[in-house]
Amino acid sequence: MIEKMKFLSLTAPKTEFDRVVDSYLSKYEIHLENALSELRSVKDLRPFVETNPYREEWKLANDLVQNLPAQSTPVRELSLEEAVDAVRSIRQTLAQLNDREAELEKQLETYTASYEQVAPFTQLNYDISSILHFRCIKFRFGRISLEYFEKFQSFVYDAVDTILFKCREDEEYVWLVYFTPAPCADKVDAIYASMHFERLFLPDDYEGTPKEAAQLLEEKIAGIKADLESIRKERQSVLESRREELTGAAERLNRYTRNFDVRKLAACTNHDDNTFFILCGWMTARDAAAFQKESESDKDLFLILEPDHNDILSKPPTKMRNPGIFRPFEMFIQMYGLPDYNEIDPTILVAITYSVFFGFMFGDMGQGLCLLIGGFLLYRAKKMNLAAIISCCGFFSTIFGFLFGSIFGFEDIIDAAWLRPGEAMTTLPFIGRLNTVFVIAVALGMGIIILTMILNIINSIRAHDPEKTWFDTNGAAGLVFYAAMASVIVLFMTGHPLPAGIVLAVMFGIPLLLMFFKEPLTALVEKKAAAIEGGKGMFVVQGFFELFEVLLSYFSNTISFVRVGAFAVSHAAMMEVVLMLAGYESGSASSVNWLVVVLGNVFVCGMEGLIVGIQVLRLEYYELFSRFYRGTGRAFKPYGRSSKAN
Repeated sequence: MIEKMKFLSLTAPKTEFDRVVDSYLSKYEIHLENALSELRSVKDLRPFVETNPYREEWKLANDLVQNLPAQSTPVRELSLEEAVDAVRSIRQTLAQLNDREAELEKQLETYTASYEQVAPFTQLNYDISSILHFRCIKFRFGRISLEYFEKFQSFVYDAVDTILFKCREDEEYVWLVYFTPAPCADKVDAIYASMHFERLFLPDDYEGTPKEAAQLLEEKIAGIKADLESIRKERQSVLESRREELTGAAERLNRYTRNFDVRKLAACTNHDDNTFFILCGWMTARDAAAFQKESESDKDLFLILEPDHNDILSKPPTKMRNPGIFRPFEMFIQMYGLPDYNEIDPTILVAITYSVFFGFMFGDMGQGLCLLIGGFLLYRAKKMNLAAIISCCGFFSTIFGFLFGSIFGFEDIIDAAWLRPGEAMTTLPFIGRLNTVFVIAVALGMGIIILTMILNIINSIRAHDPEKTWFDTNGAAGLVFYAAMASVIVLFMTGHPLPAGIVLAVMFGIPLLLMFFKEPLTALVEKKAAAIEGGKGMFVVQGFFELFEVLLSYFSNTISFVRVGAFAVSHAAMMEVVLMLAGYESGSASSVNWLVVVLGNVFVCGMEGLIVGIQVLRLEYYELFSRFYRGTGRAFKPYGRSSKAN
């Protein structure tokens, strides 16, 4: 079912905007429309343009709340001023901590870089400051690749005036210090450079050996890391101690920002020396009545409910409201397209037909109970709509399994309360012997098609579409023709006498003529000039082939329901194969391979259940929806309670 909608507009002084939105619109679901677009007839309207002054505080509050560990916390109710003051106070406290943290991180970076320079030379047991102040001896700290170091030692070292001290070695590099007399420095440096020597520079602000300098740097680094950890704990402590205040401020600022964004949809107008705002949108009839009653005592608020939807530019949004047992099937409707506001909500029809078709095609008490219980438990745990649909389908599968006398494929445990799909046969005139479930499926399909034609007529009347109401293949003309054809077939197959030839000619001929001339007849009803494109000859030829296609579609759409019976028969046949493979036909329970029985049931339940589910959905979309359902509605997207939930 579709909720009845009311279009309303509310006006109040501009200074009352936040109070009105916070006090009223947050309580009720309202689908807001752009006031400037809706109220084009109102003069001197202009956009409501303002900048959120608390956007920075709002963003900071939400960022801080997200960084808090998740736990149930009561939300403190704060005014807007209290919320802003709280966020600014917390920001000031955190800013001081952030400044200290930034300074320490800078020091940590400096000390870490110094440590990385000194650490490779800790094996050099000599005072760094003494080396750095040599006058007659030049020194170089650096590293060289292991490959070139070996070549240097083998072919060059003995021929060069240098002393080399190796400090560290890994898989790629050797860290070393070499000394050379000052007069030879340029030559020796060039030789080392040719060996790809990478020079490193040690800081000169440390005394003692490289090892002692490295230890000192490690202590400083550890101290800074401890201070940083202390600052992080202090920051977290600040947030935890003010958790309630912070969450309350975030909630209040979220509400304010949400309300502030409503300004984009509002319009302003001047009256005397005062400025007023106007908001408009759609509410359910129940919420609109409650809102109107609550706002009666508010002298600053003026509320108007528009009684006639024809005067509104935008069409009403669609909000479906179905009983809880049918609500999961709204998923299928939303997949196809929401119903228009004036259209029939097909949810209940889909829920019933989908479940019955599935049960008919998948009739097995045991497997049906598994689907029923499994779907129910999954829905209770995960709230999945598909799980609820599976549970409903399992319920009807259980019922049809009882009617067919089938439990996990075994058909000799209980008697069939109705028939067995693989055995029941019916003799029909002209056709001969035919499986009974095929006949039932086709008869069921004819009934469903007639029902959808009636629904199409109702939808077309609501949409003020005379062509689809009277002359369409699914309108009144199509209904009379198809119902007459179905009646004649049923009478013939059951051996009853047929109506007189004149009656049949009228019942078949007049609807076909109406469908043939639907375009000029529609123009006549709408009092428009009939435009026949291509001339009368082309109109007749085109109409003939279109009528032939209509007759063919009636036949193919009806026969399409045979699949309902076919799957019922194939399900029984597949389970018969499973029992045959398990050795059940031998007659001895001890010789039955129960593992094959279990795995076979799991396979059939999973594979055929999926196929049947898809085939039934195809029937719903192509055989039912294509006849009466348009799905051109737009969703009801409310500001207020639902927007908070989202």
